[in-house]
Amino acid sequence: MKPAQQNKMDVKTALSSLAFGLILAVAGGCSRGAPPKSAEAVPVEVAIAVQTNMPVQIEPPPVGHVMALSTVTVHPQIQGMISEIHFKEGQEVNRGDLLFTIDPRPAQAALNQAQANLERDSGQLEYARANYVRDQKLFDSKIVSQNQVDTDRAGLDAATGTVAADRAAITNALLNLDYCQIHSPVAGRTGSLQAYVGNVVKAPDDVLLTINQIHPIYVEFAVPEQFLPAIKKQMGKRTLKVSVAFQNMDGPPPQGDLTFIDNSVDATTGTIDLKATFPNRDDALWPGQFVRVTLTLSELTNAVVVPTQAVQTGQNGSFVYVVKPDQTVEERPVMIGVEHDGGTVVEKGLQAGETVVTDGQLRLVPGIKVKTAESGASTNSPANPQ
Repeated sequence: MKPAQQNKMDVKTALSSLAFGLILAVAGGCSRGAPPKSAEAVPVEVAIAVQTNMPVQIEPPPVGHVMALSTVTVHPQIQGMISEIHFKEGQEVNRGDLLFTIDPRPAQAALNQAQANLERDSGQLEYARANYVRDQKLFDSKIVSQNQVDTDRAGLDAATGTVAADRAAITNALLNLDYCQIHSPVAGRTGSLQAYVGNVVKAPDDVLLTINQIHPIYVEFAVPEQFLPAIKKQMGKRTLKVSVAFQNMDGPPPQGDLTFIDNSVDATTGTIDLKATFPNRDDALWPGQFVRVTLTLSELTNAVVVPTQAVQTGQNGSFVYVVKPDQTVEERPVMIGVEHDGGTVVEKGLQAGETVVTDGQLRLVPGIKVKTAESGASTNSPANPQ
């Protein structure tokens, strides 16, 4: 055989082998989507889609700042030395409780002086009135002159003014004596002392104490302005509930009510400030604390809910693997809604009671047999209530 003919035959053989390999590869690729008939059942974890109520909340949850309902700074209203302190730092006090006593002796002495002045000047007033009455009669009898009567009248008016001033001085002295006892203007928790027994304090510059009212207490937070229409709409129907969470929280999340919407949107951040009021009977919230806030706008009733990990995303959107009665799986496209606490609402494509795969989806293709086990990760989700 000639060399040219041999080369042609080798080329034909190589091309035939390549074509055959391509055919096998295409055939293998086309058959990859179908489950092998002799394949063993794939182990997966599953959960049951349930029908339940689902809260509609703002996601992601905003960060809030705990604020005292009111903060009062206690100042002295007179100058003097602190003689007694009637509470301990950090103590709960009620409105009207005695907090401080300022040495009352100077105020008492000023009151005694004012009372003595009143007694003295009252006597002079009576003397001036008697002179005026007597000289008025003598003037009528043409015994004294008009000038004398006018002088008596001026003396009477001066004495009357002096007595009025004495009475005002007594009122002021009584007020200063009352200021020697400083009472709590609000019910709340006391802070650290800023003055101690023996310190001389003056009004109104010195600060003695700060009291925070924490029953109830505020949580201030901001949400994007896009939620404002929904918040206003729902507030017109009912009181919106707010819960908070924080690090090392012990017990259930504190619950409160949304009570305030600011009157303008922050143009810099595009957010609106809100405040929620919490009873705070157990002192779980503390002024200055940062918390994660959950605002519930509404609640979906009788929604179909599955664990969030059951929902997969493909080229055509969201889908779930549904386990059929013959233990094969079906890839089911779904329309999903809100998520909450590990559960996702399925608005369309799934019925309550159907079984969905929650773990092991990467090994699945439609029609393959599976060996199911209840999903331990989803037992606390809304799709698997305890």
